[in-house]
Amino acid sequence: MTKQEEIAKLKAEKDAVILAHYYVAPDVQEVADYIGDSFYLSKLAQGLPNAAIVFCGVNFMGESGKLLSPDKQVLLPDVHADCPMAHMVRKEDVDRFRQDYPDLAVVCYINSTAEIKTWADVCVTSANAVKVVRSLPNQDILFIPDQNLGQYVAQQVPEKNVMVVDGYCPIHHVISADELRALQTDHPQAQLLVHPECPPAVRALADYIGSTSGIIKYATENEGQEFIVATEAGVLYELQKKNPHKTFYFPPTTPVCPDMKTITLDKIIHVLKTGENQTNLSTEVAATAKLPLERMLELSK
Repeated sequence: MTKQEEIAKLKAEKDAVILAHYYVAPDVQEVADYIGDSFYLSKLAQGLPNAAIVFCGVNFMGESGKLLSPDKQVLLPDVHADCPMAHMVRKEDVDRFRQDYPDLAVVCYINSTAEIKTWADVCVTSANAVKVVRSLPNQDILFIPDQNLGQYVAQQVPEKNVMVVDGYCPIHHVISADELRALQTDHPQAQLLVHPECPPAVRALADYIGSTSGIIKYATENEGQEFIVATEAGVLYELQKKNPHKTFYFPPTTPVCPDMKTITLDKIIHVLKTGENQTNLSTEVAATAKLPLERMLELSK
């Protein structure tokens, strides 16, 4: 029996569904029932009948899945797969901003821990951040934890006072504008697609700025045949699957998230067999962290 066949057998036995982020390895994406970004997958899981969710991604994704599906068993193939940015803000910093700006709205990127979400008024994704911030009644906004996405939102919503902290995605933050310029020179017909977690110098070069799912949609619907992609290289699997006749280039220093790549078929088999690595949240944290997610759903309709 192949690993893929064993996973299919175990899924049926355990009434499980496999959700995989775009950034995990291709062989993991191949066995997934659904592939997407973190919030899409968590929201999708709410409506699925399965008793168990195997969330192929990093820890905060499992937490988001548990927040929205508290009655389901949420399993992580690797509990050590983490996102450094998800922790990059301190409670004392948020408290200080609240003290200095009485009308402050704390806007928390969904790529954060459940605890950090409890400090926020509303969550956002990279796809809906601009819309949600624009719709808030507050003038003063603290965007946590990603400074790059926060700065992008500030550019798109200049009527608001959007402030940021020092957090960043280590993978997107070091994508090189010089390398991208060289690719643009070598491939003058290629459009540059950039994730908003990239720094300002990279965003300034872009033909399109959007979430991972937005980048895939743009490349699929656009008539162009060549694209330079400034996001984590795992997205290539879905890009090629949807666009087999198009060409995609990544920076020579390829953006790879080592945490996402720790997810393997063997680890999926292990958690399906054993039920280990369950995501659990305290009742208090779950109740408080769910509120900004629910407000996001209201504001992004």
